Amino acid sequence: MSNSKKLQDWYKQKIDSVPEKTQMENERFDVFKLDPFLGDNPAPVPYDQRDYYKVMLFRGKGKVLYADKVIEVKKQALSFSNPLIPCEWIDKKDVMGGLFCIFDKEFFQEFADFSEYSVFQPGGNHVFELTDEQLKKVATFYKRMFKELNSDYQHKYDVLRTIIFDLMHFAMKMEPSSHIRSKEINASRRISMMFQDLLERQFPIDDSHRCLNLRMPSDFAEKLNVHVNHLNRALKETTGKTTSQHVNERILQEAKILLKRSQWNISEIGYGLGFSEAPHFSNFFKKHVDMSPSEFRDV
Repeated sequence: MSNSKKLQDWYKQKIDSVPEKTQMENERFDVFKLDPFLGDNPAPVPYDQRDYYKVMLFRGKGKVLYADKVIEVKKQALSFSNPLIPCEWIDKKDVMGGLFCIFDKEFFQEFADFSEYSVFQPGGNHVFELTDEQLKKVATFYKRMFKELNSDYQHKYDVLRTIIFDLMHFAMKMEPSSHIRSKEINASRRISMMFQDLLERQFPIDDSHRCLNLRMPSDFAEKLNVHVNHLNRALKETTGKTTSQHVNERILQEAKILLKRSQWNISEIGYGLGFSEAPHFSNFFKKHVDMSPSEFRDV
């Protein structure tokens, strides 16, 4: 069974109930205080794929596992997580509180494409350390969310979408200017974006009986209806990496996640990642990490 969770399932798991709200938008957005989910012995959060986005403000020290990277928060931060990027707190004993909103992709259907914004892109910045002044400003966004959600205004969900976008832009403005891309999307850029979308759609691997459908550069080129050399040139022009480099890096990232966070054996992980035999997976992993999958799992 897939670990992917709908927003309704999130309510059942986290707060043992489903809101009485049943209309479309009511089920696709909500905002909470973080405090009820903290405690001396907090229950571990499953490290699986979600079907919702989360924007969270948290106060206190802690460590966040984002994909295969650990990000240390020293005082307070704003984080953005999405269905393509697994996220889990691995050290939250010193988190003092916070606020967060959750929403699914349909909440922004025909309103915006999140793939255009760095805070929701696989290679973008997702956790932003905040100064005390920035903390106060971000807190006001959530106060507005609570107020709007509880109002009777007919178009309150349009207002809530606007608040989320204001919060996104507030975060992205904190990035160095070199991270903000305003280049015109040319043919190579379009091909690169479509390739990245095809690649990311295959992850996370959450069923040991399923394996990657697209692994070779020619597989992606065929799906995109371009020559494999054209795809390579487009990726090199826009990212500086070849198709194989992108695919191998993403497979390696998923391998690390599965080795650390799943109970699957090495053969199951290798099969899920498209390797027909366990030795092929082990050789691939050792070539890039300089240790075997078993050694990495035990570190």
